[in-house]
Amino acid sequence: MAAIDPFLARSRIAYFSMEIALRPDIHTYSGGLGVLAGDTARSAADLDVPVVFVTLVSREGYLRQEIDAEGRQVDHSDPWDPAEWATPLGAMVAVPIEGRQVWIRPWLYVLTCPVGHSVPVLLLDTRLEQNAPEDRGITDRLYGGDNAWRLRQEIVLGIGGEMLLQALGFEIETYHMNEGHAALLTAALLRRHPRTRRVATGDVLDYDDDRVREVCVFTTHTPVEAGHDHFAYDLVERQLDRLIPVSQLRLLGGEDRLNMTRLALNLSGFVNGVALRHAETTRQMFPGYTIRAVTNGVHVPTWTHPAMAALFQRIAPAWGHDPEQLAIADTLDDAEIRAAHDAAKADLVAEVRARTGVELRADLPVVAFARRMTGYKRPDLIFADLARLRAIHGARPFQLVMAGKAHPRDESGKALIQHIHRVTADMQGEVPLAFLPGYDMTLAKVMVAGADVWLNTPLPPMEASGTSGMKAAVNGGLNLSVLDGWWIEACIEGVTGWAVGGNDLRHEDDAQELYDKLERAVLPLWYDDPVRWTWMMKQAISKIAPRFNSQRMMRRYACEAYLR
Repeated sequence: MAAIDPFLARSRIAYFSMEIALRPDIHTYSGGLGVLAGDTARSAADLDVPVVFVTLVSREGYLRQEIDAEGRQVDHSDPWDPAEWATPLGAMVAVPIEGRQVWIRPWLYVLTCPVGHSVPVLLLDTRLEQNAPEDRGITDRLYGGDNAWRLRQEIVLGIGGEMLLQALGFEIETYHMNEGHAALLTAALLRRHPRTRRVATGDVLDYDDDRVREVCVFTTHTPVEAGHDHFAYDLVERQLDRLIPVSQLRLLGGEDRLNMTRLALNLSGFVNGVALRHAETTRQMFPGYTIRAVTNGVHVPTWTHPAMAALFQRIAPAWGHDPEQLAIADTLDDAEIRAAHDAAKADLVAEVRARTGVELRADLPVVAFARRMTGYKRPDLIFADLARLRAIHGARPFQLVMAGKAHPRDESGKALIQHIHRVTADMQGEVPLAFLPGYDMTLAKVMVAGADVWLNTPLPPMEASGTSGMKAAVNGGLNLSVLDGWWIEACIEGVTGWAVGGNDLRHEDDAQELYDKLERAVLPLWYDDPVRWTWMMKQAISKIAPRFNSQRMMRRYACEAYLR
């Protein structure tokens, strides 16, 4: 029996994502979007939801980050060998791109949860001898190449992925697109539902848009206009090689350029943003569409430190499968929860030492920031007034740990990393500061578990959701965050953490608000009232973990999107 056979009869939902974080050794993700897809897959397995996941093999990874002596990010490929983790399947399909047949073969990775349920993940690969040399590398590098290369990748994912599901024998009833990269899936589905429309000038070939909408679900993650993929129609026409008329795409994806988000919006019967605020922002960007909100969640057992997990196991044995049971985490013994967090913090201290040589102190609070390094996430906000930062540290010492990659073509993001490097050198011997290179799943697990305070300072309303703060909260970390994304829904001031700024979208004073909270609320609580600090740790776990988890998220998708 072929490895894929057990999944053919039951898998009725196909989840398409350009990236997915399956495990640290499989470099098919760049950041939050892929980590969310991985947590979605883990919860789908836990809940035995009949989903097949479709992504690219990305055998060269996204990027391996090196920081040189001047603080510049140096980009390297980050290869992995699919043969070590996945099984090649015999089926292949060909998609015409620029007049050439581009063959696609899937690898099968089987994700199995602790109770034995499994979901299949198809990793699409074009590195085949049947392909022309210029086409073999299409699926090699995640988000690699220019705009034309990006369109080829999206053709392979959306159109090639749908064709492979058909070729393998899946009978899919619902297609879920995780962001607009997979929107050409809708074009593939349109081609399967042609109809003839009679007009005064004669019969016209048309497509059954309504039928496609019945089976498509679209989750948009990007509240930033530049984050939505756009392609010129001359490029689209050349690349798609008449798979679907450009005239039809203009009607559905925009008149001037093909907007992949708009294409998915027009052909999906269920559309959602990834937080309540994000759904509001998306409705403003794309007026006239019904856009719901399903707030993201994290796979709690994946991101919980072993010492904390042992405590959870004792009070709620099924917490990994049903994180709602962690509502009773506020009953944990104070000494035990501090000891568990101290173990996680010791791991972070050791990791910082190993990667940077910086010696942190376990008895001082650690403030952590780890995001994609780009302008709107404002990693430099905490450095807006170095004199005040020094003064705050002089009165109540703290330590700062940062990490994050800039996109290879994001020069402003790379400049932010250099700026942090210069600040680190400037404050050496004063404020302890470490920037950890190579932010990935492995490092993220150490940072979210070991941080005392998780800092997040995006420029609203540009945060879609954010999930790293959820992971910190699961481990008893306290969030200090701008009110945007998920934090608007989770913040109870002085209970689950603290808010920076207000909810009025005026944020010119955020830096001073951040300093005020550090100086007047966060650090005094750490030093003067450790009992209250521990109480807040328990409140963060008991109020955030039961609600902001991917099990809850998947149940909502299953009930509201898949079974509509």
